[in-house]
Amino acid sequence: MRMESHQATRTAFATADGLSLAADVRHASGAPTLLFAHGFGQTRGAWSAASATLAARGCRCITFDSRGHGESDRAPDGDYHMQQFVDDLLALAGAQPEPPILVGASMGGLLGLVTAGEMRPAPFRALVLVDITPRWETAGVERILAFMQAHPDGFASYAEAAEQIAAYLPQRRERKSEQQLRPLLREGADGRLRWHWDPALLSGGLVSESERYQPRLFEAAAKVNVPVLLLSGERSDVVSHHTVEEFLALVPHARHAQVPGATHMLAGDANDAFTAAIAGFIESLEPAGVQ
Repeated sequence: MRMESHQATRTAFATADGLSLAADVRHASGAPTLLFAHGFGQTRGAWSAASATLAARGCRCITFDSRGHGESDRAPDGDYHMQQFVDDLLALAGAQPEPPILVGASMGGLLGLVTAGEMRPAPFRALVLVDITPRWETAGVERILAFMQAHPDGFASYAEAAEQIAAYLPQRRERKSEQQLRPLLREGADGRLRWHWDPALLSGGLVSESERYQPRLFEAAAKVNVPVLLLSGERSDVVSHHTVEEFLALVPHARHAQVPGATHMLAGDANDAFTAAIAGFIESLEPAGVQ
């Protein structure tokens, strides 16, 4: 397949409650459409390499910052709940010329499960879950939240932030440069650099009510009727053999592939293997419109 370069075009989507979500589109005339939903505490930048690779393969790729993340608007009242994120995802999918294939990591995957399971017709042509299942390993999630909560006063420099990320992601060989960190940090009035996410995300209902969401996730997953690919990291501490087996029993038509050497941060750890798995999954799907 011929590989072409497609630069990202900045755009924005309006939510039902008046927020603006920052987004990028790569290969505007490509097909199929892939809609990428990032994990809690991430930005659309987490998909930069993957979306560039898949756009070069001919796909139309849309990445966006969820509400309260990155360059998207924050909730004025600091109140965040799962249904708001589900509604945002549904609106984004509905704005596309055809039902997109959702690629959802962690939180983004859970939102995709709920949306695909509860809506008829499903708003997605297919679903790719990136290292997430309806039941997760608590220790892995607690590690992520501990990192997000560890530096409320921010950092004095980009070098200090890079050092903390390197300690959190020891499997990565290269430290992030200042250029790579700029989209992830905001400079406050005090000159300190703080993470891009709204601190209210950590104290709101999205986190505190997460365990209560599991019955809804299981019920929705059992109703998913579109093709599903679950990609897990070999070294993930969020998804385990047990949670994968439980999910495959719940969604028997789902496929599963494990990416060797990858952790929960699968796309960043092994982009080539990650995109190759998605490309193979796309090629296996029936042409759009064929049931």
